Amino acid sequence: MMKRKLSRIFLATSAVMMLASCNDSDETSVEALVNCEIDQANPECASGFEERTAVIANDYMAVTNNPLATDAAYDVLKNGGNAIDAAIAAQMVLTLVEPQSSGIGGGGFMLYYDADTKNIVHFDGRETAPSAATGDMFYVDGVAPSGYNGFFQKVLGGKSTGVPGTLKMLKKAHDEYGTKVWSDLFTPAISLAEEGFEVSERLEASIEGDVVFCKDSDNASDFYVDPDANSYFCLTDESGEYTIPLPAGYLLKNQPLADTFKDVANDVELFYTGTYATNIVTKLSQNPIPGILTTDDIANYEAIKNEPVCSVYRGYTVCGTPPPSSGGITVAQILGILENHDMSQWLPTDIDLNGGQPTANGIHWFSEAARLAYADRGLYIADTDFVALPGGSWESMIDPAYLTERFRLIDAQSSMGTAEAGKPAGAENWSPDQSPNLPSTTHMSIVDKEGNVVSMTSSIETGFGSHQMVDGYLLNNQLTDFSTEYQSADGTLIANRVEGGKRPRSSMAPTIVLDADGQFFMATGSPGGSTIITYVAKTLVGVLDWGLDAQQATSLVNFGSTNGSTFIEEERLTDEATIVSELEAMNHTVDVTSRVSGIATIVSDNDVFVGGADPRREGVAKGE
Repeated sequence: MMKRKLSRIFLATSAVMMLASCNDSDETSVEALVNCEIDQANPECASGFEERTAVIANDYMAVTNNPLATDAAYDVLKNGGNAIDAAIAAQMVLTLVEPQSSGIGGGGFMLYYDADTKNIVHFDGRETAPSAATGDMFYVDGVAPSGYNGFFQKVLGGKSTGVPGTLKMLKKAHDEYGTKVWSDLFTPAISLAEEGFEVSERLEASIEGDVVFCKDSDNASDFYVDPDANSYFCLTDESGEYTIPLPAGYLLKNQPLADTFKDVANDVELFYTGTYATNIVTKLSQNPIPGILTTDDIANYEAIKNEPVCSVYRGYTVCGTPPPSSGGITVAQILGILENHDMSQWLPTDIDLNGGQPTANGIHWFSEAARLAYADRGLYIADTDFVALPGGSWESMIDPAYLTERFRLIDAQSSMGTAEAGKPAGAENWSPDQSPNLPSTTHMSIVDKEGNVVSMTSSIETGFGSHQMVDGYLLNNQLTDFSTEYQSADGTLIANRVEGGKRPRSSMAPTIVLDADGQFFMATGSPGGSTIITYVAKTLVGVLDWGLDAQQATSLVNFGSTNGSTFIEEERLTDEATIVSELEAMNHTVDVTSRVSGIATIVSDNDVFVGGADPRREGVAKGE
């Protein structure tokens, strides 16, 4: 397999929307109520920044957000499995060891590069709303919920869960491309569930930082607490009251999940029919805010195989997810706008293992492009089975001529602050989206011996999803990704409103990059709520414009904008005051805060694969 060399690689050194919509009537912020700074910017706890060195492999590699999941993927690859096989094994393990982030109770998006055909396909495993869902489904007495309490009443209520899609997505991909026996790919997760795994420090922090679990005198939640989830994640005292989260190092077993895996390994349809479907519906119906999901909704779910969103940047073909994810289009828009500007002149200074120090000008141009892209995202992108994109295709939104027009709105000396949506060809009149976006998510990038590649992002939305556990796994709350309201005050409909059978808009952005010859060059993606898109675009710019290796681009300071303030990852700049001052002189409102990504990157560099795992989480890269 041919591999291309980077022009400049350094192996030698190797709560904006949510707080706006959920805090307007409640002064208590999410951050104030938890112990690990979970908010719109940081849906999950970090592991603490731990400097990492790029991992080099000749034949195959896996990068995931958890070392046990990476081990599972690596073992499959080592034993002759392909990238699809490895992704399945890794996701099952993640369901067990990283339950706050993803699992079989949620959904996701997968890109797959077939080395034989040089073709990329996309698999959509996004959850769907119940057939009976309506735009005002979450309203109380005719009013859309607001404030912190309103948001979490939606999350923890029985109406927040969509039909899980992860299993059917993986099975669909395996049926077409997998090489190992489906049932064998569950063995690592079953063994860990039965024999136990040690709770990580990140999982402990996530449980402790949650607003619902482990009630004691200092953490008495007013929200509904599912007893199954609460007893699983918390230890009890002699009185039987829940008191403390599972400590790091605790050997945690999950026999109900092992039993579920055994059945699903035998026949995935068992999850969507019979007892498993009934158990989901029963759990949701018993909630104080009863769910409306039915067994028919679950039985009728289908994963989708379709074409990715692809565009050209600096001579590379960059492919991402189509709607209902906004990731592929919005990343393509950011890059398409920046295509008109020489980003290489803003190379970070003092380049080291962590990618160096971004310049104020580099942050400015990137953030302005992101503002313009996010403005379009909020107005136009939704499930295209229900709402057409401008002109009936994403081609209108990523058209180079249109993006050049958008580029001309950027002032080299001054930030535009908040961008207005543009008018791509065929645009209809919609009202801006009003959806809080606080997803808990994971990402993996995998390449096998034959050069096949998987870039997959999966999620259960908020940390620990709906906090409702059934048959050993957590259910998602993805339906809170729909707009809080379904229309504006003047009656103009919102594209991403709730509708029966519809898939909520996502920010997940798994990405695969090909070189000019159609050969695999790069795979990346990240968790991170609505800021996923900026994390991915930053990593792409780091590699394609600045010549950073996979680890450097992954570790590079997170920065950008989701069309609000300009954010910069805290405690990462050696001269923070100067950079902030320079940006403020360009009229940026700067927010220096924690930014917990989970980027997983693989770059093909000549004769080797170079892997980078995000130093902000506990994942690792591993290969041979």
